Amino acid sequence: MSAKLIAILYVIGMIVLVAGVDVLFLRGRADLWPRLAVNIAIVAVAAVIYVVFLRP
Repeated sequence: MSAKLIAILYVIGMIVLVAGVDVLFLRGRADLWPRLAVNIAIVAVAAVIYVVFLRP
């Protein structure tokens, strides 16, 4: 697989993960900041994993 395809699949997976966590675990919270913090943490961890393991 090409590097561009891997990056696209990784971004799609990250979007699905963020949306899934937001809907499943944070649906009842009306506060913006905890939801935003969790979403930023997920993106940060995904970015670190991409840079360390998947970057060509």
